[in-house]
Amino acid sequence: MDERFIELAEAAQAEALQRAIDNRVRYQGESAEDCDSCGDEIPEARRLAVPGCRLCVDCQVLLEVQRV
Repeated sequence: MDERFIELAEAAQAEALQRAIDNRVRYQGESAEDCDSCGDEIPEARRLAVPGCRLCVDCQVLLEVQRV
């Protein structure tokens, strides 16, 4: 029974994270060439795919994980 409770809690947490990601407001301005957090170059493919991005993928993931 404890394992099932943990599985349900993990599923609820994953669903909440996905909702937060889906509902965030996207900035539509110009993307940064370098990450505002770590300073690494943001690949052109990411800058084109996510208009207005200011963080590299790794820093964006860290930010989203910290928000949950």
